[in-house]
Amino acid sequence: MPSGNLLNGGQIIIDYLIRENVPYIFGICGHGNISIIDAMYERADDIKTISVHHESVSGFMADVFYRVSGQPTATFTSCGPGSANLPIALGNAFLDSVPFLAITGNVPTSQFNRGAFQELYRHYQADFPSTVQAYCKRVYQPTRGEQVPLMVRQAWKTMVTGRPGPVVLDVPFDIFKEAAAEETPRPEEWSRNISSRCGADPEGVVKTVDLLLAAERPVIVVGQGVRYGRATEELLALAEMLHIPVAASASGLGAIPVEHPLSLGLVQRGGTYQANHACRQADVLLALGVRFDDRTSSSWLPGYSFTIPPTKLIHVDIDPEEIGRNYPVTLGLMADVRTFVRQLLAELAARKIASEPAGARRKWLADIDSYRKTWDTFVAPGMIDESTPINPQRAAVEIDKALPEDAILVSDIGVHHNWLLQFCKPTRPDSLIGSMGFGPMGFGVAGVLGAKLAAPDRPAVAVCGDGAFFMHANVLGTAVEYDIPAIWVVWNNYAYGSIRGLQRGYLDNRELATDFHHPGSGEPYNPDFAAMARSAGVEGVSIDRPGDLGDAIRAGIASGKPYLIDANIDGDLNPPGAGVWELPGLGVNRPAIGERYVPTE
Repeated sequence: MPSGNLLNGGQIIIDYLIRENVPYIFGICGHGNISIIDAMYERADDIKTISVHHESVSGFMADVFYRVSGQPTATFTSCGPGSANLPIALGNAFLDSVPFLAITGNVPTSQFNRGAFQELYRHYQADFPSTVQAYCKRVYQPTRGEQVPLMVRQAWKTMVTGRPGPVVLDVPFDIFKEAAAEETPRPEEWSRNISSRCGADPEGVVKTVDLLLAAERPVIVVGQGVRYGRATEELLALAEMLHIPVAASASGLGAIPVEHPLSLGLVQRGGTYQANHACRQADVLLALGVRFDDRTSSSWLPGYSFTIPPTKLIHVDIDPEEIGRNYPVTLGLMADVRTFVRQLLAELAARKIASEPAGARRKWLADIDSYRKTWDTFVAPGMIDESTPINPQRAAVEIDKALPEDAILVSDIGVHHNWLLQFCKPTRPDSLIGSMGFGPMGFGVAGVLGAKLAAPDRPAVAVCGDGAFFMHANVLGTAVEYDIPAIWVVWNNYAYGSIRGLQRGYLDNRELATDFHHPGSGEPYNPDFAAMARSAGVEGVSIDRPGDLGDAIRAGIASGKPYLIDANIDGDLNPPGAGVWELPGLGVNRPAIGERYVPTE
């Protein structure tokens, strides 16, 4: 116990979280973290503990909680295998720039390098930090109680400033109970008053406006920096003022309503024709908070998603490491995107720019309308397909139609994710949430619980593949235990469908280890997911007709309880797209619509 009036390490950590307005802490008990659980018990009225059934679930919940609420939370895990289950969720948050504080237990300092139970010691004592340093922004490991106040406030600051990301606070067993300090650091004196919303240099702002005004075929392409940087209102004002169409990476989809006249939708290997064809013809591309990864950029093959150069690229990002990583820049600016767009709007207001588009801009917008009509005609048959199993395009459309405007759709990783990105029409930044960098299965299965806790008054629906759901079906128990009315749509195609599609497309149909079959009949096999849900106390239904899918989602929302829909989806169709993807050594697929663009100038 603490000596005198001093708080111990665990009490300092929990009190600091409460001072940072953290409402929940997600995790699993273990012998290495029972002391911080004791500190959580003392403050149970101030911060709610959610005990899950797998450590990665806690990280996914914390991740999506932030994406919906903007409030970072924390996780707690024990030493050894408990915390070793966490890097999957840490890596996901790290690559998607999402902050949460992972509090991991470790062996007592007196046992360092003695090979105590669950100690990683063969390269360095209590060496969990080496395990996770590639998966997070920073690791802090206090080895004396007096270090805890310093490290907890530094960990929080590191987590939320600059490019956000998860941080690990790795605490030896005895440090949770060791006397630490008389009082907890005050966030209002440390991290709370730090702003990372730096603007671009004024000369860069002027150059950007000059380039945009001179352009005949400009496009804005947006990524996660716009959505989670809360820059969506400013983006829409800029696009409408200059009549510039907006394309989105998968991370940026929803930054402006997809059905807005200036929205091009998704640009990537599986993107829409209007987005890819506009972006690859653009003479000026303003990129805001986007990484230009291989999917967005059609494996960086020119003429499919982008043609840089001759397209002039203005790349703006809070992280200068992303600028010029994959494309040369005409102008690269390190800045917070919301601050930067506000700078552009101020510069345009000072110049008193006319609101009507010039002739070249009107022609450009008319051309884009024709591209959009070409795409709509191309995908029209899938919109009305009544076949069983359900056409995956029709499934995505039915899901989108069934969701109210304020719903949160959390997508897991799998072939369904590509269908949702193409055919759902998010109206707000948190309408459609997905994992875009690390791609772990289970992100949506578990993340939907965090979404619902972040926004209790909004419907929260996860769409997840059968493979991912089976990996993380333990979430059913958590939903019941804590009365979290999440909804799961299990996209059941009896396979790891996205990988089977690669085998079919790149390996001449040599399929192995991707289908699920019954050993006796050879027929497609999966557990009865609806029955599995019912066994856990969750309402479960099975459907195989497209017209029933929307009704089932609406019923699930109306129930106000956890709800699972096992949907039989056709696994033989792959999402069409106007881009391509290269698997080096195996080749490049062909776009489903359109051709490679070759500049004539």
